[in-house]
Formats: sequence, C-alpha cells, structure tokens
Amino acid sequence: MPMQDITTPLITNDIVVFGLIAATLGLIFWAASGPTPFLQRFFKIVPALLLCYFIPAIYNTAGVLDGTVTKVYNPIARDVLLPGALVLLTLSIDLPAIFKLGPKLLIVFCAGTFGIMAGAVVSFLLFSWIHPETVAGDTWAGMAALSGSWIGGGANMVAIREVFQVDATTFGQFAVVDVAVASLWMAVLLFLAGRAREIDARSGADTRALDELTAHVEAYQAQHARIPTLTDLMLIVGVGFGFVGLAHALAVPIANWFAANVSWASQFSLTSSYVWVVVLSTTFGLILSFTRARRLEGAGASRVGTLLLYFLIACIGMQMDLLSLLDRPWLFGLAVVWMLTHITCLWIAAKLTRAPLFYFAIGSQGNIGAAASAPVVAAAFHPSLAPVGVLLGTVGYATGTYLAYITGITLRALAGG
Repeated sequence: MPMQDITTPLITNDIVVFGLIAATLGLIFWAASGPTPFLQRFFKIVPALLLCYFIPAIYNTAGVLDGTVTKVYNPIARDVLLPGALVLLTLSIDLPAIFKLGPKLLIVFCAGTFGIMAGAVVSFLLFSWIHPETVAGDTWAGMAALSGSWIGGGANMVAIREVFQVDATTFGQFAVVDVAVASLWMAVLLFLAGRAREIDARSGADTRALDELTAHVEAYQAQHARIPTLTDLMLIVGVGFGFVGLAHALAVPIANWFAANVSWASQFSLTSSYVWVVVLSTTFGLILSFTRARRLEGAGASRVGTLLLYFLIACIGMQMDLLSLLDRPWLFGLAVVWMLTHITCLWIAAKLTRAPLFYFAIGSQGNIGAAASAPVVAAAFHPSLAPVGVLLGTVGYATGTYLAYITGITLRALAGG
C-alpha cells in the first residue's frame, strides 16, 4: 500500500471547507457578542475581525485545509462574493459626500505608492551591504514583480513577471513573501481600525470630513431602516449577484477588445478580465446609488455586503502559511524593510496633512491590496467607507504595471544588469 502524501490537507472537500469557514465565522461573532465576562474582556483587546483572518490562517498552516488549492476562495469568494459586496456596499453610498473628503486622501495614497517604489531601492541597497546573498542573481526581477503586486495587484505582478521573464522559483518565493508580509500588515491595519478614534485624538488628526461622511450615512440608515422582509432580502441578493453576473459577462469581451485594439492596455491591466469585474461591479453600484435601489439600504443591503466581506477576509486568511517563509527567511527581512519604508512615507504624509488613521490605512491598502482587500480594510472603519477603498484600489490597478516597470528598471541597474 503506498504511503499517504503528508502534504495532503485533512479536508479536501471544498463544501466541507466552506462549511468550516462559515461555522468559524459564526462562532467568532457569537463569542464577540459577549456571552461571558471573559469573552467581553477578550474582545475588548482582540477585535473579532482579526480572528476572522488568523484562525483560517492557522487552519492552513496546520494542514487542516489548503487555502491555495480550494475553490472556496477562487472562484467563490474572489469572483462572486467580493464583487457582490462591492455592488451592495456601493449602492448606498453618497458619492458627492465622498468627494468632500478632499485632496488629503489622494496625497497620502500617492505617498504610499512612492514609499513602495522607494522601499524597493532602499531594501535592495541595504541588503546588498548587510547580506549580499539575499539580492544576488535574479532577485531584482522578483522584487520588480512584487512591486507590481504592492502598487496594483496580482494581475500587475503577473504582467511584470512576463516583462522581466522572472524565474518560476524566484517568482514563487516572492509570491509567498507577498502573501505573508502583506497579510501581516493587513492584520495590523484591521487591529488599528478598532482604535481609530483614540489614535486620531492623540495625533490631533483632522477628522471633520470623515466624521461628516459617516454621520451622513448613519443618519440615512436610521431614517430608512426597517425590518427586512423576505422580499427585501430576495431583492438584495438578486441585485447584488445579478449585477455580479452581468459584470462577469461583460468583463471578458471588454478585456479581449482592449487586448486586440489598444497597444498600451496591458500596462494598465486593462486586458485583465478580473480588473473589469471589479470596475464594473463598482460602477453598477454607483449607478444604483442614484436610483430607487438605494432604498435597499434601509433593509440592510450594506449589512449583507459586509457579511460577504467578512467571508472574504476568512478566505484570504486561509491562504496564509505562517511557516512558509522559513525556506528563505532573508527575503522576509528584505520585504519587512521594504514595507517599513512604505509605512514611513505614509506616516510622514499623514502627519504633514493631519490626516486621520483611515486615510493612512486606506492609502496603504489601496496600494498593497488594491481593490481586492482595500474595501475590506475600509469597511473595518465603517461599512459606508468601503467604496473609498475600491476607488483607490482601481487607481492602483491602473498604475501598478507602469510604476512597477520603472521600479524593475531601477533595480536591474542597481544589480548591474
């Protein structure tokens, strides 16, 4: 009898994985409701959102499931739940109110982008001095691909891989670094989101525009809130997933058209059908926000959208292997220095503009996580802010390949290529 493959996860059935994740989320939220004094104290320290992320990561690390293989994340969570959440969270938004947030948010976002480009150079030069083996060979090319992911997203990372012909092994190592470091930073942001008011108060941040937006949304919700009927819930699900289906139906032909007719389209990820799914889902939601569909917010459209986002958080977490960086630990150090440079640039910009923590967080995640996870972090501050994350995330998609190409050219020159 052949020996069982030790790398085979305990659970291989995607339906069982789906059930485990759903049950885990249910248990976390039940515990967070504070049924005992101990749990009340525990969740004052540890946000429920953070557990929704890390417990699935433990499942993956311990071999209970394999988050990189299961279809629960892709296509279910990524291709269905995320676009559905974007539609439902965006249809209730007051777009003119978002624009009142002003130029500070864009300034902080651009500082984050600059920090990623500068961080690549800083980390490369630092490790050329303290540990040259880390940046030897084609490491510069892997860093270029990673910069594509951290400025834009996965589509940009793959595009840069093709541009610089990154070796498969090197690319795989940086893909692991990407997930690990970006995921840890996202966890930190989710943790800080629960303490935003205290942090902003201590830093003296100007939160007036942000407070006005959230107060406006909360007032609208309170005015139109009602106990949802079965018809309301059916409409919410029908609108959300109906437009997800339409977005997927249009995304492929649109991406193919750009690939065939626009020579520079790939530089801005316009040939990626997933980019168009995100853009179209957001666009549909924004259009709906000017129609009677916005009344679905009173029946809980944003709550359903937030539920979908929490499931997405768990599915992102279950892709993280907490032990995966042991194979090449110095790359982790390289990425940490890189990320710290990005954070420093963000902090300086936020300090100079007296920007609130939300601007800092979404300015970072709009780059690092793009439209896939920026709305998750934004919604951790307030569900009404998720569309802000989407808007900045799509900017990252549009600029990621171009700016990562510049970063790659610079790194190649530093490597002597």
